[in-house]
Amino acid sequence: MSSLFSAGKTDWSIIGPALIQAVQETLYMVMLTLLIGGILGMILGCILWSTRKGSIFSNPALYKVLEFIVNLVRPIPFIIFLSAVQPLTITIVGTSLGTTAAIFPMCIFCTMATSRIVEQSLINVDYGVIEASYAMGASRLKTLFWVVIPEVMPPLVLGYAFIFIGIMDMSAMAGTIGGGGLGDFAIQYGYNKFNPIITWISVGIILVIVQCIQQFANFLAKKLLQH
Repeated sequence: MSSLFSAGKTDWSIIGPALIQAVQETLYMVMLTLLIGGILGMILGCILWSTRKGSIFSNPALYKVLEFIVNLVRPIPFIIFLSAVQPLTITIVGTSLGTTAAIFPMCIFCTMATSRIVEQSLINVDYGVIEASYAMGASRLKTLFWVVIPEVMPPLVLGYAFIFIGIMDMSAMAGTIGGGGLGDFAIQYGYNKFNPIITWISVGIILVIVQCIQQFANFLAKKLLQH
């Protein structure tokens, strides 16, 4: 009987290229989502912090609207969110299948999660630092970009490492509904074929990627704290 898994063995001439493609798809989804969602999340997080009552651009009405939107999206399990925004994904991307289609909902989710991490990091800034910036003649925008954000760079770096791990989770879930990547690879060649070795190889690769990013983030945050 000829099959990929006959006699309990794995045909790596076929599985190998599929695994390499899955890793490439995962890195593509994760890095592009981190870039787009990370930037948008930084912007939204700064707006949330800036418009809080008593902050540098205090606007409680705008803050409540933005907070409502963020709180509306964040509690939704991502696998459900994927299905919920499928019509919008098809409208924007043209399809709901594939890695590119998966990036759209991932970016939305990443933006909302990142905005909260950014906001919570900025809240910890001592207001005395802001007043000192004003005393030296800096505008509110300059205070935000040249004083407040640099002040919280170490926790922001660690926060983005946390976001990276979350995006890895999202990419795996996206794979279960046709998003590609290691999630799809583990389901298709591991779970569906009753081959736990393939599943654990996928898990191992994800763990290696996550550990590398986390160690780099720890190193970078430590360096930033020393300056």
